[in-house]
Amino acid sequence: MRKKLAWFLFAGVITVVTVVYTERARATPANGFVGTTMALGHFGNIDVVNEQLVDDPNHRDDRFKKIWLSIQRTKGQSDVYVQSNTWQPGGDTGWHSHPGHSLIIVTAGEVTDYESDSPDCKPTVYKQGMGFVDPGGDHVHIIRNEGSVVATTTTIQVIPSGATRRVDADAPEACQ
Repeated sequence: MRKKLAWFLFAGVITVVTVVYTERARATPANGFVGTTMALGHFGNIDVVNEQLVDDPNHRDDRFKKIWLSIQRTKGQSDVYVQSNTWQPGGDTGWHSHPGHSLIIVTAGEVTDYESDSPDCKPTVYKQGMGFVDPGGDHVHIIRNEGSVVATTTTIQVIPSGATRRVDADAPEACQ
């Protein structure tokens, strides 16, 4: 609920009126979720390229049958966070986005990720030992613990220095 002060002038007398109005909640706040920053590092420009270009379809190890390339480039100052996240059973992050990307590793239990760009809001379940990427930017999502045990993740988040780490968002229509 919000309050607004309004000033009126009636016959030379200033009158102050408090107008109270309600507004539909825009954001979906977190519930049963706690994030704890484990470490924060401040970086200048990041310019890294990794090239393990192996393309051997006959290799006995599946990890080496495809080309692998990793590029991380930033211009300007960046903040890199190591985050420990905990969801109680039934807990969720609320719908949100981040200004940069995150690498998320499930360390206990399982989490269910819902993406705003999914036309039917189809969830993806990630179990202990699995990882996934939140690309950030205008990408909006919610992560839930739909299991019966506590779920945890460790996350590496890269964002522009000084940026707001989390931007709350509405639930997309397909996911309401």
